[in-house]
Amino acid sequence: MFVSLKRDEFAFREVFGVEAVRKQFISDVTGIPLETIHSVRIVSPILRKRTRKQKLGILDLALTLNDDTRIDIEVQMRRQQFWIKRNLFYLSHLYVDELWAGEDYDKLKKSITISILDFKLLSGQKYHSVYTLRDRDGKELTDLLEVHIIELGKELTEESPVDGWIRLFNAETKEELAMVKKLNRNAGIAKAVEVLEKLGIERSLSWYWVQSQKARRDRAAEDAYVRAEGKAEERLALIRSWYRKGRSVPEIAELLDEDVGMVQAICDRLSR
Repeated sequence: MFVSLKRDEFAFREVFGVEAVRKQFISDVTGIPLETIHSVRIVSPILRKRTRKQKLGILDLALTLNDDTRIDIEVQMRRQQFWIKRNLFYLSHLYVDELWAGEDYDKLKKSITISILDFKLLSGQKYHSVYTLRDRDGKELTDLLEVHIIELGKELTEESPVDGWIRLFNAETKEELAMVKKLNRNAGIAKAVEVLEKLGIERSLSWYWVQSQKARRDRAAEDAYVRAEGKAEERLALIRSWYRKGRSVPEIAELLDEDVGMVQAICDRLSR
């Protein structure tokens, strides 16, 4: 059974639940050297509300690196109205969420959103776009806020380590998944494929088990029905025989431990 990384939320969380996958993906997307990423902790995907009326944000996967950089990875299959504003909402809350009242601003850490979109959002052919705060001449003000947008539907140019991940997210068959593994020497992608293949096997075994149990229950129900039907025919034959031999309805009911009314109804039909 095939499991799609972009269509199956459970598969997404299982794959990115493996730290080696998270490290490699983050390194390939953000350019942070892999050797400097010592740990990638999964934190709560729910952004804290500071006021009762404040809108609650829920992330697909919220991570924290060993240097306290915070990262949100989101997979979005359908176009949403005001998507860019929504993304900035998440980014801004990701940035300020850990700063408590009275704490200094130097506690604020770099925050990155990585959005994997299965629809076209931006013009042009670039499938991995990166944004930071810059002036109109392109001079960067700060790298503390960073937005990555990966568009799965655009043509690949074979120039980026992100290409392999896009193929992985786009894989729709076992054969395509095997090809992703064959074409990439990336350890993180290889591990991700391994997890997806294992999930596929487990899903297949689970499906066959459920079907076998269903078949067993169906057979048991059929057997029980046949037994009940046979028993009913036997009792009906006894009622018919005893009634025709002159035994009374109450006597027959007592012998069979059956309801008198039910035996009477049967006998009435026999006498017509």
